[in-house]
Amino acid sequence: MSRLTPDGPTAARSPSSRERRRVVLATVVGTTVEWYDFFIYASAAGLVFGQLFFEPAGASLGTLLAFGSVGVSFLFRPFGAFVAGHLGDKYGRRVVLVLTLVLMGVATALIGLLPTYGQIGIAAPILLVLLRILQGISAGGEWGGAVLMACEHAPVKRRGLFGASPQIGVPLGLLLASAVLGIMNAVAPGEAFLTWGWRVPFLLSVVLIGIGYWVRRSVEESPVFVEIAERAETTRQPLLQLFRKHTPLVIVAALVFAGNNAVGYMTTGGYIQSYASDPEGPVGLDRGPVFWAVTISAVMWLASTWFAGALSDRLGRRTTYAIGFVVQLAGVLALFALVNGATFGSLLLGLVFLSVGLGFTYGPQAALYAELFPASIRFSGVSISYAIGSILGGAFAPTIATALVQATGTTAAVTMYLAGMTLIGLAATLLLRDRTGIPLGPDHEELQAASPIYGLAKA
Repeated sequence: MSRLTPDGPTAARSPSSRERRRVVLATVVGTTVEWYDFFIYASAAGLVFGQLFFEPAGASLGTLLAFGSVGVSFLFRPFGAFVAGHLGDKYGRRVVLVLTLVLMGVATALIGLLPTYGQIGIAAPILLVLLRILQGISAGGEWGGAVLMACEHAPVKRRGLFGASPQIGVPLGLLLASAVLGIMNAVAPGEAFLTWGWRVPFLLSVVLIGIGYWVRRSVEESPVFVEIAERAETTRQPLLQLFRKHTPLVIVAALVFAGNNAVGYMTTGGYIQSYASDPEGPVGLDRGPVFWAVTISAVMWLASTWFAGALSDRLGRRTTYAIGFVVQLAGVLALFALVNGATFGSLLLGLVFLSVGLGFTYGPQAALYAELFPASIRFSGVSISYAIGSILGGAFAPTIATALVQATGTTAAVTMYLAGMTLIGLAATLLLRDRTGIPLGPDHEELQAASPIYGLAKA
């Protein structure tokens, strides 16, 4: 495999080992808090929101509407990505990370205080959806900043490993959300969980946001952006430049993520939790064991994400991704055969197997995206590609899965849908040249601007 000659994070300044460790800690803690907030909502949507906020619609339609409210937030991720990308390319990565963290935390805590439909009527679901939209705007802007802080501080030969640090914040957020929900289900079982138990994980966000804010404020700005700012070379209209020169790349990069995201949202979007714990469904497990199965599988997702990021430094991003999509396809084909075994062990095995493929198609993503776009518009490029990929992939995956099962009476159609999305992700990956180790600094804009898509010339 051909490799590009690295030059370090920037020609002007190389971060110290201590600074790099601080950045890794900040990106892990910050993204964990962000995604804890995001996943708490997704899990609660399938378990309680249909009953508490969409009650008049009935059980089946209420569940669909609750999952639909999960997906609505994804439609506003591009807006968050546009705003954050513009601010991040003009004013720096760090300020965006702090702003998005605070926005997510405030929205999450307010959800924990919302009255239900039975208390204030139609205003309850309206306010719920509005707060979910704020979560979507925050999520759309947060990821790009965390990724670039990690990758632009990283040693070139360990960029995949360092880039995996914000990535593992996602399974850590899922692990933390599932664990807290499992604890609250034990502390407040049955009706108590519906009455007040579900609110505690949302209110806990206030404490977590305080920790995340303190950690993120302590890190230095990305050395790549510092060099761009010192040269007074920040792009005046980064979004215009991105779409004028790199629209095909944005689309291909979005499809790579969509192939992972649609499958990942079977758990992170709350679908498996709802499907497996539905007392009238084919599985019918108690909520507690389902929460713990998801929690354990999140540990495997975390480990495989971290391992895949490091492996991509050796094999290259493209090869690691291709392996991951093949493993993910096998996990998709086995998922419902195992989940429908209706035991804790079979559910756990299905989720753990799936998590290996998810980790391999998620761990290298930060480094892959950072290496696709020129330095001057990189924040806009990675943020918007990620946001569009999340809409095409995970936005309505739980809603689509629920509708398919309700329409066909079987999970076979869901398996075909997830397999199709996995193959789309694999095809998009194979369209990209491997750019592992490409210099990220502003001295190499011309090299970075050459299209990584096979068959396309320099932008």
